[in-house]
Amino acid sequence: MSEDILSVPPPLADARLAYGYDPNQFLDLRIPADREKSKGPWPLVLNVHGGYWRAKYNLDHAGHLCAALTAKGLATANLEYRRVGNEGRAWPGTFADIRSAYSFLVQNAHRHNLDSRNIVVMGHSAGGQLALCLAAHETGLTRVVSLAGVVDLQRAYQLHLSNDAVVEFLRGTPSQVPDHYREADPMRLSIPHARQWLIHGSDDDVVPFDFSRDYVASKQKHVGKEKEDAHLLEIPDAGHFDVIDPGTQAWKRIEETVL
Repeated sequence: MSEDILSVPPPLADARLAYGYDPNQFLDLRIPADREKSKGPWPLVLNVHGGYWRAKYNLDHAGHLCAALTAKGLATANLEYRRVGNEGRAWPGTFADIRSAYSFLVQNAHRHNLDSRNIVVMGHSAGGQLALCLAAHETGLTRVVSLAGVVDLQRAYQLHLSNDAVVEFLRGTPSQVPDHYREADPMRLSIPHARQWLIHGSDDDVVPFDFSRDYVASKQKHVGKEKEDAHLLEIPDAGHFDVIDPGTQAWKRIEETVL
């Protein structure tokens, strides 16, 4: 598997819904094809795409995994949001969009026959960071999946991942904006109310596998704080984009975890 999935158009969504006034504040909603045969409401996967928080990467490539999950009987909402390079982007604007989209879906669940009490939030790469942040701030969310997530922002800065993408996103270094790192870094946030699955390929050369491994080890400790329900799923020989491609061998493990 290569990065080809970034350029292949995904299957069309059932609806594109705006949750705000900015052109980047929308989501693609997919509903299972047999919706006429079932009363619902449908469990929902809220997906946050990656791309190191930069505007040149949009939600299209994540449409493939959303379509695959919808084919298994889950409604999916693939989120777009303001990113670095857009007006109102970066922290905290980017995260405000994620929270607004979640609130929009909960408030309008009945219109689309969605089960607002049965939601999994999932994110890939930088989207993993945003998904975990959402779970930390929204106690109604009890299940979250991070796929190859950038889940340690301090370490992302130390390694200068993607040419200091985290510095662009948080508007400075840890010494310049310590509050931003404290508020945005999943490693520092408390998520005791949600089951967390950290899924990562062992051959990831974009976000090191150690990010997810060390995150889970830290969260399972309860020195000075409540132990968290965090689990690690290592996908042997999988790269960064294998975990979001339904055509790979890795996908079956991920699909099973989400279901």
